This record gives sequence, structure tokens and C-alpha cells, in this order.
Amino acid sequence: MTPDLTPIILQVLERAPQWIRHDLEAKDATLRIRAEETLAAMIANALQETGEGKSAGPDSG
Repeated sequence: MTPDLTPIILQVLERAPQWIRHDLEAKDATLRIRAEETLAAMIANALQETGEGKSAGPDSG
């Protein structure tokens, strides 16, 4: 990971809703997976908005 991505990811983590934080610790795999997928989508969206994720996306060719 490049240092340029770290502040973007940290900003997403700071904005993560409490239910995601809670469900990441859940023993129930369904809850944990839902939280992981939601957080991953939030990070991917933030990277796309800043232009950082454009080369890593499925449309990159």
C-alpha cells in the first residue's frame, strides 16, 4: 500500500458506523462478513472518488 492511500483509508475508518465496528467483532460469521463487505465497499468508493482506485478497477482494461 502506498503512503498516499493511508489517509484515505483512515478517513473511511473514522467515518465507519458503529454497527460496522461492532459487527467486525461478531462471532456470527454472517454479521462479520456483512461488515467486512460494507467496509470494503466504503474504502473502494473513497478510492474511486479520489482517483486512486481507477487503475485497480475492473474497467481499467
